[in-house]
Amino acid sequence: MTALTDPIARPLLVSERFGPTVQGEGSSTGRQALFIRLSRCNLSCPGCDTPYTWDWSRFDPSRESQKMTADDLYSWVTAQSVDLVVISGGEPLLQQESLSPLVRSLAAAGRRIEIETNGTIVPIPAILHSVSQFNVSPKTAAFAGRTVSRSTRINPEAIRTLASSGKSIFKFVAAHESDLEEISHYAQEFDLSPIWVMPEGTTRERVLSRMSWLADEAIQRNWNLSTRLHILLWGDERGR
Repeated sequence: MTALTDPIARPLLVSERFGPTVQGEGSSTGRQALFIRLSRCNLSCPGCDTPYTWDWSRFDPSRESQKMTADDLYSWVTAQSVDLVVISGGEPLLQQESLSPLVRSLAAAGRRIEIETNGTIVPIPAILHSVSQFNVSPKTAAFAGRTVSRSTRINPEAIRTLASSGKSIFKFVAAHESDLEEISHYAQEFDLSPIWVMPEGTTRERVLSRMSWLADEAIQRNWNLSTRLHILLWGDERGR
């Protein structure tokens, strides 16, 4: 097979790859998918459910990440019949220059590609062109941590670029009334649509306990509601 990457291109830092499984959140919930989870993040949210991609005070980066080429990942994906490939993190767009050859090649092979991003990084044109959908999850003040400045977690240029691409959905974790008010503010400020809200939690009990409250709030605001299907099915088990 012809190499997908430039000979001097950097490999990707990968936390894990797994599937077939199902997409657990957002507009593709329940759809069969392969996941490529990239390592490293530019935020450090206390409620993050994948701290092993960035929290080196608790996890060993040499054990939690491996270097893989675009060729390696392309071969793994195309050896399977699953159409949907979800590239998650961490924050995948930290590695977008190295990621773009893989995304372009998978798109050419007929795969649907979703990138999950926190919306703080402007995607490069090659990524914008090839990705099928961005699942953009800006972080509220409560989720990111009250000591984190708005300018750290909200990048207006990136959010506007993603919103105007016609390829983005906006997915927020909402645990408090203050989250809902903040989401409403961002929806108006950046003209965000469509919006999905989902409960926080890494246990079935926590997710289910917040769904009824959040459903009523979402309906009132003309937003969509997302569960966390993978948590309901498998709890906090990795690789699912």
